[in-house]
Amino acid sequence: MKQTFRLVIDCPDQIGLVASVSQFLADYGATIVEASHHTDLQTGRFFMRHEIGTANLKLSYDEFVEAFTPLANEYQMQWKLSDSIQRQRVALLGSVESHCLVDLLHRWHTGELYCDIPCVISNHPQMQEFADWYQVPFHWIDFKALGKEAAFAQIQTLLSDYQIDLTVLARFMQILPQTMCQALDGKAINIHHSFLPSFAGARPYQQAYDRGVKLIGATCHYVTQDLDEGPIIEQSVKRISHSDNALDMVRKGKDCEVTALAHGVRYHLEDRVIIHRNKTVVFA
Repeated sequence: MKQTFRLVIDCPDQIGLVASVSQFLADYGATIVEASHHTDLQTGRFFMRHEIGTANLKLSYDEFVEAFTPLANEYQMQWKLSDSIQRQRVALLGSVESHCLVDLLHRWHTGELYCDIPCVISNHPQMQEFADWYQVPFHWIDFKALGKEAAFAQIQTLLSDYQIDLTVLARFMQILPQTMCQALDGKAINIHHSFLPSFAGARPYQQAYDRGVKLIGATCHYVTQDLDEGPIIEQSVKRISHSDNALDMVRKGKDCEVTALAHGVRYHLEDRVIIHRNKTVVFA
């Protein structure tokens, strides 16, 4: 893939902001490959994502950061610059349901997801067969033998040892402790098998069936200490009918789950998501 820099900005909306950034890029020979802007009129915040070609850029990554910092300070920016060729390290956490985990492994294996997956972690040993097929190191964490506190301590150690950038809960049916949620703030993604905020918590498909809904869905969101209430990245829905029972909804819902999670992970890896309070701006 061709190298680009991704400049992502969140700051107060101000006259001349876009012009100043554009002039900076032009002064150093940058080619803007992709540009996305959004203004939140309620909060007065401005969001920007520029993908910058590096072929004629006169600055290295470190030089860009140093040169751009005064401008960023002038406009009170929260900002980051990332290098597209630097692969993020992604850990996959799964439980007994394998479809989301296997889908992500396949998309990574075929190059659709540009990242490294150095480990798969699960509280069910049978998930090892999938990790082994894709030649990814597998770690079984026995929650029953260890207890939740010790089990999560092992997971945190693994994430640290593998220098993980993004943790993906691919139907990992365990509630992360508060300290872990805080440590992974903005760096952990979950897939919930309902169209949030409807039917949060346990057995959402049964809840949907009992309510007689005509649409079911899945929600990819960031993990927070408030269960199933983190900023939403992506959602997918599927139409159902009165003839579908709860098991039909589970079967059909799996399509929504793999699609929403894969898209959400890709958006995060490509720096297309900006968290703003309890919502997100997603430049898809």
